[in-house]
Amino acid sequence: QVQLVESGGGLVQPGGSLRLSCAASGFTLNEYATGWFRQAPGKEREGVSCINRGDGRGYYADSVKGRFTISRDNGKNTVYLQMNSLKPEDTAVYYCKCGLYWGQGTQVTVSS
Repeated sequence: QVQLVESGGGLVQPGGSLRLSCAASGFTLNEYATGWFRQAPGKEREGVSCINRGDGRGYYADSVKGRFTISRDNGKNTVYLQMNSLKPEDTAVYYCKCGLYWGQGTQVTVSS
């Protein structure tokens, strides 16, 4: 069964860090590009970052460049999103997507 499961969200103060995980089952992540998206209340879903299949090169939205890092552990079939220097405007539900498949999302809330 093909499945993507996100984890690692939570409540963090501004300036804090979180690491999101996207674990895949039923297929091999590094055969496809994988992306992280987010959706804040009342806003459209937006792309945050993606990682190439194969060479693992990462790409970032301007809003997160220099603060977020995407990576992949092929042995664990998992993609990560390390989020540092978090801001209140990063608050959203974060989703990973690979091919046609989406995860269920994990809530990230940045608030003091």
